Amino acid sequence: MSEAPSLSAVAASGRYRLANATVPAILVDALAGEGLLLADIDIAEGRIAAVRPAGQAPDDIPAHNLARRMVLPGFVDVHTHLDKGHISPRRPNPDGTFMSALLAVKGDREANWSVADVRRRMEFSLRCAYAHGTVAIRTHLDSLPPQEAISWPLFAEIREAWKDRIALQGVALLGIDQLLDLDVLTQVARQVKSVGGLLGGAMAFHPRMDEAIRQALSVAAEYGLDVDLHLDETQEPQSGGLRLLADAVIETGFRGQVTAGHCCALARQGSDEAKRTIERVAEARINIVTLPMCNLYLQDRGDGRVTPRYRGVTLIRELLAAGVNVCAASDNTRDPFYAYGDLDGLEVLRETVRIGQLDHPLTDAPALVTRNPAGIMGVGSGKLTAGQTADLVVLRGRDWGEVLSRPESGRVVLRAGRMLDRTLPDYAELDDLMGV
Repeated sequence: MSEAPSLSAVAASGRYRLANATVPAILVDALAGEGLLLADIDIAEGRIAAVRPAGQAPDDIPAHNLARRMVLPGFVDVHTHLDKGHISPRRPNPDGTFMSALLAVKGDREANWSVADVRRRMEFSLRCAYAHGTVAIRTHLDSLPPQEAISWPLFAEIREAWKDRIALQGVALLGIDQLLDLDVLTQVARQVKSVGGLLGGAMAFHPRMDEAIRQALSVAAEYGLDVDLHLDETQEPQSGGLRLLADAVIETGFRGQVTAGHCCALARQGSDEAKRTIERVAEARINIVTLPMCNLYLQDRGDGRVTPRYRGVTLIRELLAAGVNVCAASDNTRDPFYAYGDLDGLEVLRETVRIGQLDHPLTDAPALVTRNPAGIMGVGSGKLTAGQTADLVVLRGRDWGEVLSRPESGRVVLRAGRMLDRTLPDYAELDDLMGV
């Protein structure tokens, strides 16, 4: 008896079938059912040609039997910091706190962030993400002048160079002082507009948050920019930036897309207050991005305690139940804000499920790193749908228990239906930048 054709053999044919694949129902429109389903996925000319119940496709093209291995669409990482990536070896966070992270990044940026330095670290990060199966990334870029004159033209170059591998979007990251300074905010908005980016910033528990938020929305509206803000990245219940943002969007009639990342303080507020905020967020149609790995690392350190009490995640289930579009993302990678990570969408999914207890049932979670962020970025459906480019991740695991229990280093990544060389770059490539 001849052996069944290998996945590499059938993928090389250009027109083939992934038979007997496990797929999440939330990411497939063509099949009825809930949870995990069995499907046959036809691929032709680099696109998904059809998705059918397993065993119902005609025997007309080469097929590889996945034996129930899970298939996901390519990952969409909607909140990262590519410009900060991999600086920990030369500028570590001395105690893991948020303030130390701010100071460490500031010192490294002022000392080292030339075009050549930022380019090499960003390219290294993108190579990692590509090998893991990521198809789109939104990155926040430190934009305090004069850094914006370095990072934004460079980002435009890298975006063009990577356009056929990873779709890139950039967000200007400013502090509250810059958001309150109309001259600086306008200068950055012009730079962002010229490159086709978004306007953003970070603020938490500040007496002038409402003023900063409204000025950011006003300038964004003037320049036709969408907005993506870091809000309430703190355990202080009094930090109510998310509610202020929702009120401002509704009251000003801001028409652009609005995204808010972190929103940790929401989980520290009383149930009634949190419920009112979530209702307002849903009304304002604000997208929420949770960053569980970074916030688990940073939040609730210090204050004389040794062991943290809080997880640092926002109210994911409550937001989803209210109809809010919620995503999960990598955030920082090997920098003072998060000393670990590799821009792996599957790691983000795994840790979000664990940290946020998104199992029992595990039905919505896979959309947090695929469908939901794809909708924000406008990069396809983020689903297993006929007509979509066949950018797929084929896992070893056959159910969530298997998939979320191992790193899945043996996964197969398909780009336009073709198998990708998944060799990761070696950290030693950055040794000269790190002073090693």
